[in-house]
Amino acid sequence: MSRGVWCYWLGFIICLAPIHGDIFTFKANRMNGSRVSGKELTVLTGNAEVRSDNLLLKASRIEIHGDDNQFVDCFGEVWGREEAKDIYFQTDRLRYDRKLKIARLEGNATLEDKKNKIVAKGRFIEYDDQAEVTVFQIAVRLFKDTMVCRSEYAVYRRTEKLLDLSGFPVVFKKNDEFRADRIRVDLDTDDVTMEGTVSGSIKD
Repeated sequence: MSRGVWCYWLGFIICLAPIHGDIFTFKANRMNGSRVSGKELTVLTGNAEVRSDNLLLKASRIEIHGDDNQFVDCFGEVWGREEAKDIYFQTDRLRYDRKLKIARLEGNATLEDKKNKIVAKGRFIEYDDQAEVTVFQIAVRLFKDTMVCRSEYAVYRRTEKLLDLSGFPVVFKKNDEFRADRIRVDLDTDDVTMEGTVSGSIKD
């Protein structure tokens, strides 16, 4: 085994350096990595799991790198939960910045806000845990009760319960359909506000 490189089986949880009081632990079937200065890398494979404060991440493979293990990259069958806010997500690939507390999901990505009864999908999702703002891009779909929203770009402000849609947005609300250049949906009342070229259909 080369100097600065180590590899062994994990049957227990290992704690790493905290960031601003963040409790950081991980476990997996197998771990290897390098401690070369400036290129620190930890690779977890097989039932890999990382817990950072309130965020739990699971994946087939997880890579941890950066100063104070700032970045967590997850690959293959990625599953996560923000435990304090009851937010779940699944995706093909994910990068989590432990300092900024921002998660970026790529591929077939789904985010579920169970508290607000919302499920949203897109090819790219950026979740800002501190600001409680989520950005969705490409083939965006959001489901809430009988309402379905579609667009190419969307911003979900969780605290205000507002959804802003752009890029050919359309909202289906029961039997009604709304289209415009920009659409805002109040997810608390389900009210729809439209701007730009507006069209739609309302059925009694």
